[in-house]
Amino acid sequence: MQVKIKRIDKSLPLPEYQTKGSVAFDVYSRIDMEINSKNIGRIPTNLVIECPQGYMMQIKGRSSMPKKKNLWADVGYIDQDYCGENDEILLQVYNFSDNIVKVSKGERLGQIAFVKIETAQWEEIEKMNDQNRGGFGSTD
Repeated sequence: MQVKIKRIDKSLPLPEYQTKGSVAFDVYSRIDMEINSKNIGRIPTNLVIECPQGYMMQIKGRSSMPKKKNLWADVGYIDQDYCGENDEILLQVYNFSDNIVKVSKGERLGQIAFVKIETAQWEEIEKMNDQNRGGFGSTD
């Protein structure tokens, strides 16, 4: 799959799949920055990517980030049309520690995967089937 990509800072490498079986590619921090304790930070990844039709991008933190950096990144979705000239992809993280966390330019902190998607055409009805599951924890 050919994908158009723009690097803002050309001194940083293009993203890479780290192993032959990797489903996501690593992304880097474009800048040195600090994230205050118990605060959210948005780490610029240096990338603007034109996502192919029929796909979205899913961004998350690398699995080692909570242990190594005390940062947590929930999964985020990047829409197909988020690819304007200044639409740099950001990795949103939460510093759950009691200390300032320093992020270094070029540090690999996130991963992005392309995910095939479908969009729904709604069919509104007046009544669903009669089988109810009961809510959270209902199968336990």
